[in-house]
Amino acid sequence: MQYLYSILSWKRCLILSVGVLSSLIILNFYGLYSNRFYLFKPDNYIFPILSLLHFTFLYVFWFKIKEREYPDPRMRNLEYALYVIFVIYIFNTVKTVNTLISSGEFADHLIPATFYPVGAVIIGLQLLLLILTLLTFGHRKRLIGDYKTDYLDDHLEPWD
Repeated sequence: MQYLYSILSWKRCLILSVGVLSSLIILNFYGLYSNRFYLFKPDNYIFPILSLLHFTFLYVFWFKIKEREYPDPRMRNLEYALYVIFVIYIFNTVKTVNTLISSGEFADHLIPATFYPVGAVIIGLQLLLLILTLLTFGHRKRLIGDYKTDYLDDHLEPWD
């Protein structure tokens, strides 16, 4: 695990996470079967709204490391919300894999030539997002610290 942390430092992990999330937000509006973008479908806006929490966590993560601050209850709550969103990311990945696997059921229909390449890119980005999210949790624990409720007594001086 230490080798993985050395390859993907917290800065690289942060930049890659922002890039992967941005790409997945754009690809979320893409319809694999139809080869079109659907901007007026309300279901397509769930992932971008949920990813706002992920972007917020990444900003707080960057800020805490930059300012050498300790974790606080707000960051802990944000990370716990990201655990739930992580499960949704897993669901989206399984749903995309299921879409690609079930393409044989639609052999009578015309499937676009971009179906498998774009589907593979989406699955690759979703798997990369899962790995980067787990690495970000590990970097948070290593660089910022554990969530202790008594950190105020340990690290802050009331007279400063």
